Amino acid sequence: MNPIVSFRNVSYGVGGKDILRDLSLDIESGETIVLLGRSGSGKTTALKMVNALLHPSSGEVIVEGTPTSRWDPIRLRRRIGYVIQEAGLFPHFTVAENVGLVPRLEEWPPEKIRTRVQTLLEQAGLPPAQFAVRYPRELSGGQRQRVGVARALAADPPLLLFDEPFGALDPVTRVELQRQFLELRRRLGKTAIFVTHDVREALLVATRIALLHNGRLAVLATPADFLRAQGEEARAFLACLDSTVEPA
Repeated sequence: MNPIVSFRNVSYGVGGKDILRDLSLDIESGETIVLLGRSGSGKTTALKMVNALLHPSSGEVIVEGTPTSRWDPIRLRRRIGYVIQEAGLFPHFTVAENVGLVPRLEEWPPEKIRTRVQTLLEQAGLPPAQFAVRYPRELSGGQRQRVGVARALAADPPLLLFDEPFGALDPVTRVELQRQFLELRRRLGKTAIFVTHDVREALLVATRIALLHNGRLAVLATPADFLRAQGEEARAFLACLDSTVEPA
C-alpha cells in the first residue's frame, strides 16, 4: 500500500534562510505522525505543505499518490481536515453552520448535512439541542476546539492536520481533548499529522514521532523508541519529562 503522504527530499527557504532541509518522510494510512520540535524547527511549515498552503523550494510532497503541485488546491483542501489553535471558526456562523461548511460547499443534501452535524456534535460532547445554534463567541476555548475538530471531520476526509490544536487551552481541558482525540482515532481510524512542541503530548498521541531540528529530521521513532533515543535534541526534549520546579 502506498503512503497517504510522502515528503521526498523537501527543502524550503525564505529570504535566504533555510526552514526545511532535505526532509524525507512517509506517512502510512491510519497512523498519527507527530511533528515535534522547537519554535522555528520547520514543523508547521511542513504541515502547511501537505494542503498546499506552501510549496517546496525543492523536492515534492505527494498526497494520495499525486504531488501537491498537480492537485487543484481547492479539491486537495476539501479532502483534508485542518484544525488549528483557537479553532479558526467563522464568528458570524453558528456552530452548526461552521461544522457543516465543507459538506455545503460539496453540495451535500441539506438533510444529510443536518444528520452529519448532529452526529459529530454528539461525538464531540456538544449536544446539538444546546450548542448547534450558538456562535463561537458564546463558547469556551475547549468547546471551540471541539467544534473545530468536528468541522475537520465533517466531510469524512481521509487525512487530518492538527497544528498545535490544544496549545492555548488550560491543562485540564487539554488533557480532556487529548483523550477525545485518541478515542476518535481509535473509532475512525483516520490518518493524522499532528504538530506540537510538547513532548508529553507527542508521546501520548503519536504512533510515530518525527523530531525536527533546524529544519532537518533528527529522529523518527515510535514513542517507546523515542524514550530511548540518544541524539542531543531528543535528549533535550526528554529532559523535560524529568524537570521539576522548586516551590518558592
